[in-house]
Amino acid sequence: MKRRTLLRGAGALVAGTLARPALVRAASATTLRFVPYADLALLDPIITTNYVTRTHALMVFDTLYSLDAAYRAQPQMVAGHEVTADGLTWRLTLRDGLRFHDGTPVLARDVVASLRRWSQRDAFGGALFATVDALSAPSDAVVEFRLKQPFPLLPDALAKPTSYIPVIMPERLSATPATQAVPEIVGSGPYRYVPDERVPGSLNVYRRFEAYRPREGGTASFTAGPRIAHFDRVEWRTIPDGATAAGALRSGEIDWWEQPLVDLVPDLMGQRAVRVELVETAGLIGQIRLNHTLPPFDNPAISHALLSAIDQGEMMEAVAGSDPAIRRGPAGVFTPGGPMASEAGMGVFAGARDLSSAKQALAAAGYKGERVVLLSGTDVPRINAICEVMADLCRKLEMNIDVVATDWGTVNQRILSPKPLDQGGWSMFGIFSGGLDHLSPAYHLVTRGNGRAGVPSWLTDAPLEDLRTAWFAAPDLASQKALAAQIQARALQVGAYIPCGQYFQPTAYRRDLDGMLTGLPLFWNLRRSA
Repeated sequence: MKRRTLLRGAGALVAGTLARPALVRAASATTLRFVPYADLALLDPIITTNYVTRTHALMVFDTLYSLDAAYRAQPQMVAGHEVTADGLTWRLTLRDGLRFHDGTPVLARDVVASLRRWSQRDAFGGALFATVDALSAPSDAVVEFRLKQPFPLLPDALAKPTSYIPVIMPERLSATPATQAVPEIVGSGPYRYVPDERVPGSLNVYRRFEAYRPREGGTASFTAGPRIAHFDRVEWRTIPDGATAAGALRSGEIDWWEQPLVDLVPDLMGQRAVRVELVETAGLIGQIRLNHTLPPFDNPAISHALLSAIDQGEMMEAVAGSDPAIRRGPAGVFTPGGPMASEAGMGVFAGARDLSSAKQALAAAGYKGERVVLLSGTDVPRINAICEVMADLCRKLEMNIDVVATDWGTVNQRILSPKPLDQGGWSMFGIFSGGLDHLSPAYHLVTRGNGRAGVPSWLTDAPLEDLRTAWFAAPDLASQKALAAQIQARALQVGAYIPCGQYFQPTAYRRDLDGMLTGLPLFWNLRRSA
């Protein structure tokens, strides 16, 4: 079966063309069993961009604002806000009854401390805080921003639904340095994390937070609206083997498999008790991140020269096959089809790949056989696939490549290390970002040139930072698009990272689950039908 036919079939399933079968219960109406794409190794969403951590954070924590399906910022933890006529003062009032999982009330000073910590890591948060003259808590229920210049996107920044998320923690935890994990996970979201039941590499458990008060009125739309938890218990079960996960879904031992292997999707679509559909509608974008603080990629000319050898088609074929229904390319810096996408600098990906010319370009750029350590997360098939293609290419280019094949959790821990290669450092790693994270410079973390203050890759490039600052000050969409094109051209020129293409990953779940939201894997609104 071709993948285009496969996904059309998924649409038929969504439309309900198959009769509802009698179902095997996964456990009970009160327990949901979920298989994430990788093990949850890091729990603090402020120290990692790992998506499995992001999904965990959306269950446990809450945010001041949220985005609806049209990407419009809506109040979430706040009852509302007031803005002065000059746009320089924002007063945000918290909803009544907000409580943390440890039983303490959510206070404005918790919000202030949380946002300060978040802003040290996030690109959007950093842009907001560059305009902040003072952030205070004049009362327990009011947060006040006094700005040096207007920042109309303030609610949008505080509604950011993906890495890094502006989650609200107790003040005592937000005092933890932004580069260090908090010692415990205490949020105010609809589910609370249960650390005593954690089995590293196998199991994470959540329980419904009985004291959570959803927003009143409205309907759930992406991350906006009432966040109602219908399950008493949610179990995340790590199952690295795809065939085992597929068998568990078929038999009803699990309810939801976040990212089934593409090659197993046709079989799952043939199961009357299983539904297959697209949840992450902005797709997934592959990247090879480069460590710009160590040779050879501390030389931007070498990073750029490597781009000329990249075949995004080969990368995505390794991940998702050749069907254009579920893959796109070439992908630039910003999400294909998104408002900031352009052709600026994309000539580097045009035409047939010429390895001989690429070798010459690397040599001319100054590559002298330095060791390159590529970290490959082998338990995430799509990441493993692009790393295998990358390693093969490096060998063909006669680069001194050393592949470290390990689990994704270990990769996430190792990439935080700034040490030299002989002390556990790294040169490259493969990763995928959701299309949401590449929509604009406000979200895209790897278009930064802020060195160690940025995400692992740590590029220092003043022109990129200047362009990003100008983008936030742009007066209209046309100006934003023009500046985004310049950002893309500059990011490709200095080899900020290697774009590998885009594909669309289906999810699979038991048909007795109703209320599945789209945009990201979300656990509120989801219930088991009678």
